[in-house]
Amino acid sequence: MSADGPTYQDALVHGPAHRRGAGLNPGNRFESVRLHVLGEELDRRMIEREAAGCAGTLERVERQVFRDRTETIINHVARSSDVPFDWTVNPYRGCEHGCVYCYARTYHEFIGLSCGLDFETKLVAKPDAAELLRRELASPRWKPEPIVMSASTDIYQPIEHEMRISRQCLEVMAECGQPVSTMTKSAMVLRDIDLWQTLASIGAGRVGITLVTLDPDLARTLEPRATNPAGRLRTIRELTKAGIPVTVNIAPVIPGLTDTEIPAILEAAADAGAVAASWILLRLPYQLKALFLEWLQRCVHPDRARRVESLIRQMRGGKLYDATVARGRGQGPIAEQIAQAFKVFAKRYRLDREWTPLSGAHFRRPVLDGQLPLFDS
Repeated sequence: MSADGPTYQDALVHGPAHRRGAGLNPGNRFESVRLHVLGEELDRRMIEREAAGCAGTLERVERQVFRDRTETIINHVARSSDVPFDWTVNPYRGCEHGCVYCYARTYHEFIGLSCGLDFETKLVAKPDAAELLRRELASPRWKPEPIVMSASTDIYQPIEHEMRISRQCLEVMAECGQPVSTMTKSAMVLRDIDLWQTLASIGAGRVGITLVTLDPDLARTLEPRATNPAGRLRTIRELTKAGIPVTVNIAPVIPGLTDTEIPAILEAAADAGAVAASWILLRLPYQLKALFLEWLQRCVHPDRARRVESLIRQMRGGKLYDATVARGRGQGPIAEQIAQAFKVFAKRYRLDREWTPLSGAHFRRPVLDGQLPLFDS
């Protein structure tokens, strides 16, 4: 693979998969050995599919779920200008929403998988998460600092319908008043509205909704298995009606593609009841560059695709990504225009308010095995 784009070896044998975001499955950057499918073999299989009448159809790739027998669940993260929290709980690795721009895709390479199709089809679940969480919150060493669920993959992705690990963790947090927030693209958060209400009533719960675009057709290709934009706005309304504070994150802003939607997104979010908003510029670390460029070539008009790539480079010092160049904001005139547009319209729709810090004042350590703690907080 070149630094800026995919090579034929990274292509999926039958082309993009049905309702999946990634059109590639790049080799793991940590592995020195990788399997290539020769171009001749790709041609042969294409001829076979045409002969069978399957030309133009998309291959179905089924989800696989693997169990993670982790022994801890509360993770400490290093703070930075665009990571304003210290603790996370991640019930899952990988995300079936399949958002092609997701920076968390690169984390899948730490477990020997690809950041492409593997990320959205080979998921890792932590079924013991709630039990581990209860034990760790019961420790006298734990201080009731806010926890984010989850900072990498969505806790309300489709697999949660069956496994309910996120709800089990929230039940523990609601029981002991542990401050917690989440950021999601799914209306499934409404299933747990009772728990979020309990937490919000003591100032310990907040939900963030991510909105990248209001265009349902664009969202369908960018975020193939996430709730559509109209559904997310309805979710904001329902959560707000239930007394749960909701913030909106325009993430990522894609220059030349979604940046002009900032005013409309902020207006729609405010009308739905959101109390604050934030934004993050598109980030393309490591292999994610190839995935995003392939998506641009496949799903966006060629002229517009070239413009998007050009604008990304203008905001990243000529590169597709450079973590040292204002990671979440970029630099240069285009970045300044986006920042100014957000500032003006966030103020107009009263979404420029500071978030109220979550409170741990009502925290009580959970009971383990029926044994009450000697010293309650």
